[in-house]
Amino acid sequence: MTDIDTASFRSRLEEERARLAGAAEFLDRENPGTLEDELGELADGSGDNHLGDLATATFDRELDEGLEEGVQATIAEIDAALGRLDEGTYGTCEVCGRPIGAARLGALPWARLCIDDQRRQ
Repeated sequence: MTDIDTASFRSRLEEERARLAGAAEFLDRENPGTLEDELGELADGSGDNHLGDLATATFDRELDEGLEEGVQATIAEIDAALGRLDEGTYGTCEVCGRPIGAARLGALPWARLCIDDQRRQ
C-alpha cells in the first residue's frame, strides 16, 4: 500500500458510487419499458406521426442506454477500487506494482494503473 490517505479516498469513492447509483436509478425510471412501449403508435407507423419523431425517440433512448452502460461500468470500477482498499492493494499499479501517483488517484480515484502503464494501453 502506498502512503496515501485511504480514508479520504474511501469516502470519495463511496460518495461517487452513491451519486452514480442515483443517476442509474433515474435513467431506469425514465425508460421503464421497451422502446416499442414508449413509442406506442409511432412504432407501428399508423397515425400522422412524422418519421422524425420516431428517430428522435430512438436517439434519446439509445443515448440514455449508453449513459446507463457507462454509469454501470464506472460503478463496477468503483466497487473494484473499494475491494482493493479492503485488500490493502489500493494505489498500487496492477501491471508494474509501483504506486499510482496521488495526483492520478485524486483525478480518478478508481484508477487501476499508474499513468505510464495507462498510456501504454
